[in-house]
Amino acid sequence: MSTDAQRIGVVGAGLVGLAVARRLAELTGAQVTVFEKEDRVAAHQSGHNSGVIHSGIYYTPGSLKAQLCRRGVELLREFSAEHGIEYREIGKVIVARDEVEVARLRDLQQRAAANGVPGVTWLDPAGLRELEPHVRGRAALHSPTTAIIDYRQVARALAEDVVKLGGQVLLSHSVTRIERAGEQVAVHDGYGERHVFDRLILCAGLQSDAVAKLAGDDPGPAIIPFRGEYYRLRPERTDLVRALVYPVPDPAYPFLGVHLTPRMDGMVDVGPNAVFALAREGYLRRDVSPRDLYQTLTWPGTLRLFRQHWKMGLGEMRGSLSKRAFTNAARAYVPDLTPSDLVRAPAGIRAQAVDRDGSLVDDFRINTLGPITAVRNAPSPAATSSLAIAEHVVGRLPVRRAG
Repeated sequence: MSTDAQRIGVVGAGLVGLAVARRLAELTGAQVTVFEKEDRVAAHQSGHNSGVIHSGIYYTPGSLKAQLCRRGVELLREFSAEHGIEYREIGKVIVARDEVEVARLRDLQQRAAANGVPGVTWLDPAGLRELEPHVRGRAALHSPTTAIIDYRQVARALAEDVVKLGGQVLLSHSVTRIERAGEQVAVHDGYGERHVFDRLILCAGLQSDAVAKLAGDDPGPAIIPFRGEYYRLRPERTDLVRALVYPVPDPAYPFLGVHLTPRMDGMVDVGPNAVFALAREGYLRRDVSPRDLYQTLTWPGTLRLFRQHWKMGLGEMRGSLSKRAFTNAARAYVPDLTPSDLVRAPAGIRAQAVDRDGSLVDDFRINTLGPITAVRNAPSPAATSSLAIAEHVVGRLPVRRAG
């Protein structure tokens, strides 16, 4: 590496941050430094997600989300093969329960075709039973290429690549201050050290708005945390599903709803709901952060969001207290389920970006402030899309290519 190599900092060692760092080091030969406040990579959303590699059925054709998802699948499959990480195509069925959902399912079929999702087929009730003997529905779409993976392994492999390419991943290094220094940018960490870079990329996930504010970028959106609570099938009941079993999205509902998700370890998760969290990293119901709660409630969009969706929120809160509510939601697709088949499973936190008017930010949001690039919103399927997001982000930067 030449002594005049660019110095580039990345804040956040989740999948997106690590993928960006790897892309930068590989493409530009830059000296890349990743800051992570936790003692491990993929500590939050990247390590608490469902493990699904989405095929791109749901997303608006032509949107950045659709494009990056399809490209991300291709890149993630290649990356997994190169690094010896198991990539398991188990398929997915999206199940319609009534005629209203059948009409929406036809729209999804058209989206899948427009987005170039391979192999998607329409199933009648008999075809659904043939694929999933315990699943019932009026109709379904089958996506055979939808896959699952262990994203923690992916994150660790990305971090190892960054180091092999001459970069560094600084764990337990929180960022306390960001300041412009002429054409450069300085990052102050929790140890009182000052690091100077030619460029800085912010990929802070749950903390993306807070870190962007440190950099002087504060127009919104704000992150509103929602805890996704899960149950899990008992091991002796995991044979109730073979593939991922998903509902048809309701356009009036901001979250997808309960579905059944086989995992790489052989377990099957049932969920999630979506409950307003009292802390950004509040994985348990008892977790409360007065600072996080204050920041959330004082954001203008929060109360507007709640006013729009209060009925949904009340239902989710009631359901979170009842195993029977989870069971009933899942029984709409797998009638053989009983409450005794479910046990509690770890929760996740979704970093939902919300604009000032209370609208949910559905696509990627990336801001640029001189030498600083802030990934303000990287929604699901960000894990699937992470390597493609890295291509997109780095492609926008005025950085020198290696060689």
